[in-house]
Amino acid sequence: MALFKKKNYIRINPNRDAHSDNKKPAVPDNMWAKCPSCKQTLYTKDMGPEKTCPYCGYSFRINAWERLALIVDEKSFSEWDTDIETEDPLDFPDYAEKIKAMQKKTALHEAVLTGRAMVGGMSIAIGVMDANFIMGSMGTVVGEKITRLFERALKEKLPVVIFTASGGARMQEGIMSLMQMAKISAALKRHSNAGLLYVTVLTDPTTGGVTASFAMDGDIILAEPQSLIGFAGRRVIEQTIRQELPEDFQKAEFLLSHGFVDKIVPRNQLKESLETILKIHTMEGWS
Repeated sequence: MALFKKKNYIRINPNRDAHSDNKKPAVPDNMWAKCPSCKQTLYTKDMGPEKTCPYCGYSFRINAWERLALIVDEKSFSEWDTDIETEDPLDFPDYAEKIKAMQKKTALHEAVLTGRAMVGGMSIAIGVMDANFIMGSMGTVVGEKITRLFERALKEKLPVVIFTASGGARMQEGIMSLMQMAKISAALKRHSNAGLLYVTVLTDPTTGGVTASFAMDGDIILAEPQSLIGFAGRRVIEQTIRQELPEDFQKAEFLLSHGFVDKIVPRNQLKESLETILKIHTMEGWS
């Protein structure tokens, strides 16, 4: 019968440590990261403000404000066109609420930040897309802001630099989103006809309608190392052509070898490269 005798046990008070100073140490969020390229585990502080892998040079995704801090001269950025409101042409469920949530989360007006800035003391019109805002998708406001960027740059005789990062056209706006491709391209052409410079910097990811329009229309096209750049998805292409694609297909290095990109520039060298390009463009006799 002793086998069935109830044994004594210790009562545990779940709130016992609620007011105790002897709490277990906690590891802060985002202290460590794993590089998607070389698979190394990284201490985030070792990546520096550029957020690049010290082992293989992979460039982690950064937001638009971080990008500006790395590229433009300090306190030189003046934002344009924050008064354009996003419409909901398809009455898409919860779309308006999603826009408001993204604005609060990212401190951005939309998926692209546009304005005037200085790089190495030279004035430029700049656009920076942010993949954190609905994957950098191009809706009517993104299209309108980039169009106005080119129009104002034309009026003020400024070169344009755009950092692309997008999943493509915004499905919540349907055909209205796709129309932005042609609208931006028309404004871009007018800017080009005036002999003004346009530089694109392709970052990870640059896909869909953005790739099929202004991303690949630059006079000079730069890219960050190992960035994903393409139009349709890999599986869609393989199923269409019924062929297996190379492992590095749609990577910046593959595009460079096939003439789609002029140069791959590590993130910590981008500002210097842009300064050099701008200086060459503004030399006397250059047009």
